[in-house]
Amino acid sequence: MPKDIRKMFENYPEESGALSSSHANAFENKLMKELHQRQPKQKNYKWLSIAASIALLISIAIHFTPKDIEPIDKKTDQTIRLGSISPELNTIETYYTNSINLELSQLEITDENQEILDSYLVKIGELTTEYKTLTLELNTKGVNDETIDALISNLRLRLQLLQRLKKQLNNLKELNLNQDENKLT
Repeated sequence: MPKDIRKMFENYPEESGALSSSHANAFENKLMKELHQRQPKQKNYKWLSIAASIALLISIAIHFTPKDIEPIDKKTDQTIRLGSISPELNTIETYYTNSINLELSQLEITDENQEILDSYLVKIGELTTEYKTLTLELNTKGVNDETIDALISNLRLRLQLLQRLKKQLNNLKELNLNQDENKLT
């Protein structure tokens, strides 16, 4: 139901739109104040833009500066060990090393077996020191059959000592269990 706005205003009483005599003068005064008003002094942000530029340059410099690079030690790169000579020797060294670590991890340490354990670990420590000495000899004198055989024998002997230690600890444990059973009966 659209209505025409002209029809709606036909019955509307018309008001006089006469303005007061001072209205034009008041408008002119306001207009003059607005146009000739002093511009507020703009704050000088030049120092802030300089500081931002410096901060940006510093962050870019930090970002593109190379990180601390550790120097490559030529001595460690040229170190020869048993496993680096050939794949077969690497397999042998890995087998013995893993077996030794497995045997060490399976040892049960108690107050009763501490003394035996310490004596065997001292012997194994001596063999480990000898192994390191043989590895140094391998690096200084070069690869030869005698040194390779000595390194393999050293690994084999350490594993055999650990297996012997494990057997003695099991025997000691069984002996203690038998003595405890005899005390109970």
